[in-house]
Amino acid sequence: MPGTSRIKTLALSLGLSILFSSLTLAQATSAPAADPGPPVAKIGVVNIQEAIMSSNEGKKEADALQQKFGGRQTELKNLNDEVEGLKKQFQAQQTTLSEDARAAKAKVIETKAKTLQRNYDDFQTEVQQAEQEVINRIGQKMLAVLEKYANANGYAMVLDVSNPQTPVLWANQGSLITKQLVDAYNAESGIAAPPAKSSGAATPARPTPTATPKKP
Repeated sequence: MPGTSRIKTLALSLGLSILFSSLTLAQATSAPAADPGPPVAKIGVVNIQEAIMSSNEGKKEADALQQKFGGRQTELKNLNDEVEGLKKQFQAQQTTLSEDARAAKAKVIETKAKTLQRNYDDFQTEVQQAEQEVINRIGQKMLAVLEKYANANGYAMVLDVSNPQTPVLWANQGSLITKQLVDAYNAESGIAAPPAKSSGAATPARPTPTATPKKP
């Protein structure tokens, strides 16, 4: 009968559709997952000089250096002001001074200027040596803390952007770990933060490190 044939044809079509869908699902389930590739290396970026001077120990040492060299810095400023004053006075009086007086004043200025330069050079050398000693001493301990922090947080590499030889042109903010390193170092050292300066007190200029710490 025609109706019976159509029913059989429809049933056969439905059966084939179900079978095809089952085969497709089985193939998709059994297909191997795509290879995600090797894991991406985690890289951190740190400013080691900033970390040293921002740590509680670094701030304490900077205050100590300021106390040690502050007096000599004031003496140099006073001597420099004296030399500049003598130069201005000499320029203003040149036309009225005798030749002997001009020579005598010029000699005084020259002597004081040489003393100023010599004292300044000695001062700079001593300050730089003292700063480098602090940087090396704190830096060696901080590098040990950095190694522990990097291993604990899965960093494959940490770059120091305070070193001009480190070619870091750009870094995501999430890669910067300077503050985290400072926090870890403060916790490891156990040194409390220096007392905050009163709002009315003048804040002395802290020494600025000029080199990275030397590895032991």
